[in-house]
Amino acid sequence: MSDTSEIDTLIEARWVIPVDARQSVLDNHAIAVHQGNIVDILPAHVAQAKYNTKKNVDLKSHALIPGLINTHTHAAMILMRGLADDLPLMTWLNKYIWPTESRHVDDTFVFDGTRLACAEMLRGGITCFNDMYFFPEAIAQGALATGMRASIGMIAIDFPTPYASDADDYLAKGMALRDKLQSNPLLSFCFAPHAPYTVSDQTLAHILTYADQLEVPIHIHLHETTDEIDISIKSHGMRPIERLHQLGMLGPNLIAVHMVHLNEAEIQLLQQHGCHVVHCPSSNLKLANGFAPTPLLFDQAVNVTLGTDGAASNNRLDLLEEMRLAALLAKATSKRADTLPAYHALEMATINGARALGIDAFTGSLESGKAADITAIDFSDLHLSPCYDPVSHLVYAAGREQVSHVWVNGNILLENKQLTTLDEADLHRRALYWEECIKSSI
Repeated sequence: MSDTSEIDTLIEARWVIPVDARQSVLDNHAIAVHQGNIVDILPAHVAQAKYNTKKNVDLKSHALIPGLINTHTHAAMILMRGLADDLPLMTWLNKYIWPTESRHVDDTFVFDGTRLACAEMLRGGITCFNDMYFFPEAIAQGALATGMRASIGMIAIDFPTPYASDADDYLAKGMALRDKLQSNPLLSFCFAPHAPYTVSDQTLAHILTYADQLEVPIHIHLHETTDEIDISIKSHGMRPIERLHQLGMLGPNLIAVHMVHLNEAEIQLLQQHGCHVVHCPSSNLKLANGFAPTPLLFDQAVNVTLGTDGAASNNRLDLLEEMRLAALLAKATSKRADTLPAYHALEMATINGARALGIDAFTGSLESGKAADITAIDFSDLHLSPCYDPVSHLVYAAGREQVSHVWVNGNILLENKQLTTLDEADLHRRALYWEECIKSSI
């Protein structure tokens, strides 16, 4: 681009933290954005001389980071937040969540819940989420109505729901949806078998075949609880991860969520096969599932990402909080203060998630040629002063209340803490409507 070229937007900031291999922190830099992409990152004074801009955004007290990537959630379950807290996972599912879903979940519920979740995620700096839930077309439409990037789970489970009658029906509907929407630049797709205890070998084998043919990831809950492992040993004579290994499912397209209960041999398997792990610290803590052995996974160079899980089991969609928890838990469980330093925690919430989803060519870091998926964090609050290390502050001190601006694909979706694509009053009305529906059926 010539020195006199016009660009859409120039964003100037106190710091730009691109999340690159050098672990750079760039002082007083600017990001030049044109037609949805980053075209340059350079010192602010040089940028002012080099570019004519349609819009200049001056964020002199802010840090710019890649948009956060929530690698595992069930967005629409935000409409069940707080419905049944302080219960073990299987009790929570069997007595409360699954019965509520059978009564109320349809495409309208999912669309409304997804938009509400998108509002919360945007306010927390999340630009992309990987979702697993029923009625995935409603998830996609909810994300698109917001302007967020989303990886849509083609869910599969071996029992009927209002969405599908059997495993073949789930898969057929999911693949038809992918065929319909895969050209949209904001959407990608994953196969999403719920968990080994709800999906048969036959269904998993079909998914593996389709995933290999279509070159899409497989996103599955795995080794979340000791109950899950006990059920697998009783039913299959082996632990769940060994079952998946025998089926040929371990590979670089596997995104394994939770992975709380792992032994050394299983961690070696993950490393050898290039699998990805999604760490959901708040959900694991709240459901009393234990502590994922993330330090051992890091030691084996397994790609570990971060997810919030659904708001029904977290109860927040706050990836900044997950970064802090992940770092603190890794230090406590390893008894090493240097485990999971702040920059690595930021990588888990950005580029590591993009790699797992297969979208790192165009998002997950701030680089020329990538999509302008950018989050701005305001460091002007008193409790963020003084600042010796902005990355440390991001992980250990800042909160989602400091997120001021969010861009996805160059479009501003949060501006001065105000949502630009969603009607907050309408979101409140729809949330209250579903609250009354659910309360009346309990």
